[in-house]
Amino acid sequence: MSRNALTVLLLFITTTIFSQYNITGTVTDLDNNFLVGASVWIKELDRGTITDKSGSFKFEGLKKGEYTLHISFMGFETVKSILEVNGNISQVYQLQPAIFRGEEIIVRATRASENTPTTYSTVDKEQIEQQNLGQDLPYLLSMEPSLVYTSDAGAGVGYTSMWIRGSNIQRINVTVNGIPLNDPESHGVFWVDLPDIASSVQSIQIQRGVGTSTNGGGAFGATMNLETDYISRDVYGHLSSSYGSFNTWKNTIRLGTGLIKDKWAFEGRASSITSDGYIDRASSNLKSFFLQGGYFGKSTVVKALAFGGKEKTYQAWYGIDKETLENDRTFNWAGAIYDENWNITGFYDNETDNYQQDHYQVHLSQMVTSRWHFNTSLHYTYGRGYYEQYFSNEYLGNYPIGVQYFGYDSTFSGGDYQYFYHDTISYGDIVVRQWLDNQFYGTTFALNYNTIPLQFTFGGALNNYANAKHYGEIIWAEYAGDTRPEEKYYTNTSNKSDITFYSKLDIKLSGKLGIFIDLQTRNVSYTGSGTDTGRDTVAIDEKYFFLNPKAGITCIIEPLGTLYASYAVSSREPIRTDFLDAPEGITPKPERLQDMEAGFRNEGKRFSYSLNGYLMLYTNQLVLTGAINDVGSPIRANVGRSYRLGAEADAVIILNKYVSARTNLAVSRNKTDYKRIEGEEIVEYNDVPLTFSPALIGGFQFIMDPLKTVEITLNGKYVDRQFLDLTGNVQKSIDPYFINNLMIAWSIPSKSLQECRLSLQINNLFNIKYVSNGYVWDDVPYFYPQAGIHVMGGIDMQF
Repeated sequence: MSRNALTVLLLFITTTIFSQYNITGTVTDLDNNFLVGASVWIKELDRGTITDKSGSFKFEGLKKGEYTLHISFMGFETVKSILEVNGNISQVYQLQPAIFRGEEIIVRATRASENTPTTYSTVDKEQIEQQNLGQDLPYLLSMEPSLVYTSDAGAGVGYTSMWIRGSNIQRINVTVNGIPLNDPESHGVFWVDLPDIASSVQSIQIQRGVGTSTNGGGAFGATMNLETDYISRDVYGHLSSSYGSFNTWKNTIRLGTGLIKDKWAFEGRASSITSDGYIDRASSNLKSFFLQGGYFGKSTVVKALAFGGKEKTYQAWYGIDKETLENDRTFNWAGAIYDENWNITGFYDNETDNYQQDHYQVHLSQMVTSRWHFNTSLHYTYGRGYYEQYFSNEYLGNYPIGVQYFGYDSTFSGGDYQYFYHDTISYGDIVVRQWLDNQFYGTTFALNYNTIPLQFTFGGALNNYANAKHYGEIIWAEYAGDTRPEEKYYTNTSNKSDITFYSKLDIKLSGKLGIFIDLQTRNVSYTGSGTDTGRDTVAIDEKYFFLNPKAGITCIIEPLGTLYASYAVSSREPIRTDFLDAPEGITPKPERLQDMEAGFRNEGKRFSYSLNGYLMLYTNQLVLTGAINDVGSPIRANVGRSYRLGAEADAVIILNKYVSARTNLAVSRNKTDYKRIEGEEIVEYNDVPLTFSPALIGGFQFIMDPLKTVEITLNGKYVDRQFLDLTGNVQKSIDPYFINNLMIAWSIPSKSLQECRLSLQINNLFNIKYVSNGYVWDDVPYFYPQAGIHVMGGIDMQF
């Protein structure tokens, strides 16, 4: 080979191996105005820059290969561009105006991002809509790691609940657009009060553990951030209807005006869900609405929402004992009418829960500069309702009934047999209503600063729970005495204020290393006075100050992905029933959690995964003892040393264009030390399992697309043994169970409709007899059986 040929060959090889290329570009709006300060990010290199005064950017020294550019600017749609680099590239990018950008800002302050060192997952609107045939939100989130769900009525309609990492909904912080949804007194979230809220949700982010600072009560198991629907830029109509087992109906209509004069838009939804329930008489009649509208400018978004629901459900919260479970799974004690020999002769037909809850929110999102933006919200919630109960042979000493019963003296005296005597009747049949009438209002705010290396947020909330009224009315009594109809036999009022401030700082120290610092303060004042059921005195006057620091680090390590570790503290006050159910002379203590998390996550084109471990150490944890009080609320008590230690894994793999799969697994050890009075002795239980805390929770999902218009989804969920009290007694536990659900969706091509889809959902495919919840009453376990195989079919049309 000649010297010249060898030189050419060496130059070619050198150029091929060591060539470095440049990507340059200009970012403009649709009118070709330069966008100064737009963020441009290369995902594969974790490198970013911002555009200069001429809207230009440049990346130098790139090797040959494929790169993904993300270009974003406040008020515009984010552009994702995949470039095949084998030479220098120069392009112009025109960004579309995004009326939704301001809506994203509303929830940004309380959400985690891909660089936040916390454990989280996000469920988008498409995932929710695919399953939404009538079951409540906990069921639609069934595939999330460490999540367990249950239903009083046995089939997901009516009263439903959920646990994450063994913590029930009272210990899960829930917000809607950054506004607290948890009831300030009970810390509970009653999904039955917001039927079909899933039809108006854009996305849901679940942060397991303490998570980042948010508004409302402290998170001890997880935070859930619901973001409601974005306004659609196009006119649309949406009708959906479904029907299935237990005479379950769901009908929803949604309408939207689209963008009017490029500034205004309005949308609305109305829903109705009815069901007879799997359990006897566990019927539900649920109505809900969702309205929103607003002004959408280039730098200002003002959005107003009104949503709520009205529910009437026949009570199914008693559960059944083991013998009844084996012989009559659907039996319901609620409303039972007894004769003098305690034989059931019938059931009271209005043993129902009746409640209406309306929410009003106004949000302002303002882009001050390309880097600074501000949002603030005003909110008001009004809830009112009652549940009605029939009691046979009830002890009347708990009611203001002084009945004198007259009879005849059979002794002859003075020629007159008729001598009166009297006695006080202690027991009799009675019908009562227990009412709650409350108002919750306040404001939230957040100021955000956002650049490539640094993100800063300062936010908070001032919320007030005002003059909440708890009272009971006597509707009917077998022996009424001087009692008047609807006379109150107890009444108490509560007030609670909550002032929260937080600051968050996220700094990129380099292209691969970042730190996160988060500090929150909460000032809580809670008072209550009056009388409660049983004519006990209510006297609550407590003030709390909580300081909750959080810090973490993220590091990109190829090929594992993003490695993160964090330490967080959360503190929370006792709830109303903790005070009412506490033994005389004992005041429940606030509880504190130290949460340590570490893990890594990676998102690829065909394979995404996350793996994390956690250690949650509690001080004065208020634990569900497994018992319930006289109105069916779970009883909690402060315990000694307690902890949760576990690991969670979640993975999604796209096998080919026809099949994808998701699987998750959570393994944990959840222990506490507990003392309780048994007879005349104090018995200590050491290192016993925490209630409702399975050691193993697993799930899988296969999604198959055999045809372009057909999708088949098979889900599986395994939940290990759950203990109902703190004794560790297997006889007082829920057996492990493994259930499967199958869903088939068929998209029908239509020229007149934008979308038409038929769905068939088969729940508990293999007809497994299982129990998902329970409690202990007078040392006897009671269980909530769930439905066997049952189906729902639906049609969904959008035009």
